[in-house]
Amino acid sequence: MNPPPAVTPYVLLGGETAVRELVERFYGHMDRLPEAQGIRAMHAPDLTGAKNKLFKFLSGWFGGPDLFMEEFGHPRLRMRHFPFAIGPAERDQWMLCMVRALDDMAIEANLREALLAAFARTADHMINRE
Repeated sequence: MNPPPAVTPYVLLGGETAVRELVERFYGHMDRLPEAQGIRAMHAPDLTGAKNKLFKFLSGWFGGPDLFMEEFGHPRLRMRHFPFAIGPAERDQWMLCMVRALDDMAIEANLREALLAAFARTADHMINRE
């Protein structure tokens, strides 16, 4: 008999389908919200590649399949984002889109708060400009 799957954010969120939905909603907000146009301008007109990378990253970061590592190696998030001028305004725009994406989904309150705290720490870490 196989052991039960580990209780990870990936499992609690709903697995691959839910992670893909979160990514779609996140980039949907980035595309539509006037308040997020600063970070939207940092992305290619076609968001397919960005969506794919974020999905693969979040899959592993949430405790699911480590798809990003398998394809691209260690995430090195700060290094990969260093070419982009990321200050508090860009962090806040990114967080706005992620908060809205999480709000769109039926996520248990404790999980939502834990994810928001983790996203906030990571978004703070990406700041590389005043």
